[in-house]
Amino acid sequence: MKTFDFHRARDVDDALAAADTTGGSYYAGGTNLLDLMKLGVAQPSSLVDIGRLGLVEIAATDNGGIMIGSGVTNSAIANHHLVRTQYPVLSHAILSGATTQLRNMATAGGNLMQRTRCPYFMDVTFPACNKRQPGSGCSALDGFNREHALFGASRSCVAVHPSDMAVALSILEAVVHVRSREGARSIAISEFFRLPGDQPERDNALLPGELIVGVELPPSEYAYHSWYLKVRDRHSYAFALVSVAVGMTIDDGTVTSAAIALGGVAAKPWRLPDAEAALVGNSADAATFRRAAEVAMDGADALSQNQFKLDLGRHSVLRALHRAHTRR
Repeated sequence: MKTFDFHRARDVDDALAAADTTGGSYYAGGTNLLDLMKLGVAQPSSLVDIGRLGLVEIAATDNGGIMIGSGVTNSAIANHHLVRTQYPVLSHAILSGATTQLRNMATAGGNLMQRTRCPYFMDVTFPACNKRQPGSGCSALDGFNREHALFGASRSCVAVHPSDMAVALSILEAVVHVRSREGARSIAISEFFRLPGDQPERDNALLPGELIVGVELPPSEYAYHSWYLKVRDRHSYAFALVSVAVGMTIDDGTVTSAAIALGGVAAKPWRLPDAEAALVGNSADAATFRRAAEVAMDGADALSQNQFKLDLGRHSVLRALHRAHTRR
């Protein structure tokens, strides 16, 4: 591991100043960054410890939503009464990821900032990885790509984002609040993550030095009919081959609104507007759910080893819709 300087920030302004001065990386729970540093993937010259900034509260907002401080641990989010009652899909998604020990350390902000687990990115002995070394190529295109993207990829990168939490945040239309020395701004979750294009080294819309200070959830329609389904190679501590977050409102047997997002298929949570449209205005029944599932993978572009994810995606959407429908 490369030698680095360490600064323990006193407050947000101190953290921003330290990052601006040193070009350092923010360090909270460290559950992803520390691994990347050990592997030699990340080699920051300095770390700014943001674990003591007081961003550790979940509070109701005036409009009926909630604000989650970026330093709140995943365990605290998943088990908070407001999340469990108003946003159960978020709680379910978080509890589907990692281990209890990791969830006790990982934070809301860190979860959004985690990087892909593509094996070519994680192993520096592979020289070709545009995300790790821009311009070097993408080994996964003609290599092991069973776990890789179906949507939004490019010739530069076919890696997927690993977060479970982010998929649930996508259907909840979360807003990410950030701070820099220039001021504050808010980023819709739909705009926060970037597709690779020709700059796969950029995972998100953050500018240098910006710090996530909170994640805001608007009032949710999906407290009653929602579900998070994660399909993986093994049940214990594995990343999703395909995951699905579903939310519906149902009035007198008819779907009146719907949101569906996939995980494990793109560099960002992948919303399915055509599948959502196939639900709205139709009966909440098996036939409607099958029609929505059939269009869910339209536009997917499979690689040499991940064609199985096309059928897996359709079946996963269908199963998640059934579970959301019957959930009480």
